[in-house]
Amino acid sequence: MNTSSMNRRFLVVAACLFVALTCELSAFSLVWAQRPPRITLETTLPQKLSLIVGKSVIIQSPEPVKRVSLVAPEIADAMVLTPHQIYITGKAPGVTNLTLWVDNKVSAVLDLEVSPDISRLKETLYKILPEEKDIRVNTAHDSISLAGTVSSSSNLSQVLAVTQSYLPKDGKVINLLEVAGVHQVMLEVRVAEMSRSLLKRLGFNFAYLTPHGNFGLSALNSLTSVDQFNMPGTGISGSISSAINAIVRFSTSGTNWTAFIDALKEQGLLKVLAEPTLITLSGKTANFLAGGEFPIPVPQSSGAGGTTITIEYKPFGVGLNFSPTVLSSKKISMQVAPEVSELDFSRAVSLSGFVVPAVTTRRISTVVELADGQSFAIAGLLNEQVREDIVKFPILGDIPVLGALFRSSSFQKNETELIVIVTAHLVKPLDMTKQTLPTDEFIEPDDFEFYLLGNLEGKEKIKSSGPSPKSSSNKPHGLEGNFGHIVPK
Repeated sequence: MNTSSMNRRFLVVAACLFVALTCELSAFSLVWAQRPPRITLETTLPQKLSLIVGKSVIIQSPEPVKRVSLVAPEIADAMVLTPHQIYITGKAPGVTNLTLWVDNKVSAVLDLEVSPDISRLKETLYKILPEEKDIRVNTAHDSISLAGTVSSSSNLSQVLAVTQSYLPKDGKVINLLEVAGVHQVMLEVRVAEMSRSLLKRLGFNFAYLTPHGNFGLSALNSLTSVDQFNMPGTGISGSISSAINAIVRFSTSGTNWTAFIDALKEQGLLKVLAEPTLITLSGKTANFLAGGEFPIPVPQSSGAGGTTITIEYKPFGVGLNFSPTVLSSKKISMQVAPEVSELDFSRAVSLSGFVVPAVTTRRISTVVELADGQSFAIAGLLNEQVREDIVKFPILGDIPVLGALFRSSSFQKNETELIVIVTAHLVKPLDMTKQTLPTDEFIEPDDFEFYLLGNLEGKEKIKSSGPSPKSSSNKPHGLEGNFGHIVPK
């Protein structure tokens, strides 16, 4: 093969390689153009800087700063004093970023946190409440958190009120304070009521019957005769109803005289005494009821146009509701609402064949403050009712002396006095092993003591192994004593 043919072959191969390389470069350029552009980032780890509203700080830069950028200028203010010193002032609570540039590169990034000024708040709290030394005050952005303990609820309210005055706009208080001391309140209540009633009634009516006519007066209710009497030879007969109402008849020669006599004097005395004891936490409500509930029928319309009767229950008796608030270890504020109610069938109503009694209620509601162990009394709740009724025949009933034969008189008087005495105590849980129950001293009798001796309580047996702890006492045992009271050992 000569030299010229080899050169031609070499040129052809070189041309093919050039074409192939050109195609590869074109394809690579096309693919590279479709990818996102690469960006070189100059990042610096941020540093945290805390600042108080109204306070300033100077940042010293080792390199000359060309530019300063602040994200939120309403939170802080940055001023370049020299190329190496930046002056920063806190303006409002919040968080922002401060960026420094050196030779068109990021030199530093500061996370700037501006908090409210709590130094004056701490100073004010110390001046107002110097005894409260366990209060911790912290800040976070636009909020102030309070932690620790205070001695009373009144001091807690004062701390919160003072803190509110130092809050920034739209700020909030995070209250983590706890009130030290006892928060359980025991309330001893004594409800005493005396009710006296007096009833006097006198009525005299008569009737005159003859074969030719009659004359008489009747202003009394129908009487139920119980005892009949007859006096032979006198023509006098009659009946007596419960020794209160009497009917006397005179019969002579076909003429009948009938006299109706109604005489009554009644006195009543009612005593109500309740001594409930309740325990609840400060700020919670406790209630007590010594009585019961009576049913009240309630008519309701049914879907078919008829009426169905449902039952509702209403409480009555001696009730108590109270809500205490422990202000300090020496002061308690509480709302007390005692109530005394009873059923009154004299004013009952009939509903669908049911008799529903009325309820006579005495209710009190008050708010008081007192120290631990002190008592207050609610007295002067007097109620006096006087009712007089006279039923008489016109004109004849107004005649002096003789007019008593033509009228019926009734006098009724009711007097009620209610006193409530309340005693408050701060209490703690007790050790049950040290408490005494009314049944601790009860010993069950054996057959000999119960059947032959007739004893309801047995005598303490001394075991051969040694005396029991109870037998070492010389004091009498048993349940002899007033009902509801624990017999001391």
